Amino acid sequence: MKRENIRRSAALASIIASAVVISSCGEKKETTQSSENNAHKVLRFSAIPDQDTTAQAERYAPAAKWLSDKLGITVEFIASSDYPSSVDKFTTGDIQLAWFGGVSGVQARNEVPGSQALVSGEKDLAFKSYFIAHESTGLNKSDAFPTAIKGLTFSFGSAGSTSGCIMPAHFIVENTTQGPLDYFGKDKVGFSGSHDKTAFQVQDGTYQVGALNYSTYDRLVKEGKIDASKCRVIWETPTYADYNFTARGDLDKTFGEGFTSKLQAALVECTDPAVLKAFDRNKFVKVDNATFQGIADVMKSVKLK
Repeated sequence: MKRENIRRSAALASIIASAVVISSCGEKKETTQSSENNAHKVLRFSAIPDQDTTAQAERYAPAAKWLSDKLGITVEFIASSDYPSSVDKFTTGDIQLAWFGGVSGVQARNEVPGSQALVSGEKDLAFKSYFIAHESTGLNKSDAFPTAIKGLTFSFGSAGSTSGCIMPAHFIVENTTQGPLDYFGKDKVGFSGSHDKTAFQVQDGTYQVGALNYSTYDRLVKEGKIDASKCRVIWETPTYADYNFTARGDLDKTFGEGFTSKLQAALVECTDPAVLKAFDRNKFVKVDNATFQGIADVMKSVKLK
């Protein structure tokens, strides 16, 4: 009787062991299938063209490769011709991730409910704009808003640029109680389309004054492309939150539960020099949609028409 019980126990143990092995194989198979399925899916991202648009693909190629390796999926960069184009691509689902400015990020998230701001550059949490002037104006740097620019010709960047248009326009209103078109004159305001072009337009005298993000100006001076004595910084704006990576809310549905958090963590932990250089950042930090509420509020009040 005792031997019979031992045989039965041994048989039962064998059945349980076999079931565990089968179950384990099933789990491995599901995991493998999941990885294989994601391997055939493509994550496409874009970026607002705040600099020379001709070199976008080359500029962001290192980021696409790094993300592909880090996430175990195919990641492709899709160029955008202008700010509205990057938002449109995000809205239609042609891209699922984008490096936006503060304004374009708010616009994109408003168009696609559930979308999330994931990370910003560390310096983006305290970003600022420079007001610059051609040497012929005789204007020099001041801590106070430069009211002497009233009536001069003025160049913004893109009409949808946070640091090249919306926030500078906001500070003009805040300091003069007039909108830019009234303060300068409708025929004296232009839009260069990008930060670097604004700097070049002011340096060559096409416009007497302009506004652009401080980071681009500092880089152009460092590279010797802008002469700081001819194209002068005359005022620095107060700081605000700006650039950010925003992801569509359906990433987890497409790439698997937890993918969005994995993407956010990967960006925060990124130390790859080529990737950080592509975005002109030293590191990324976590943000959320609430980080840009101040920008959203400003967007409701700034009028450029």
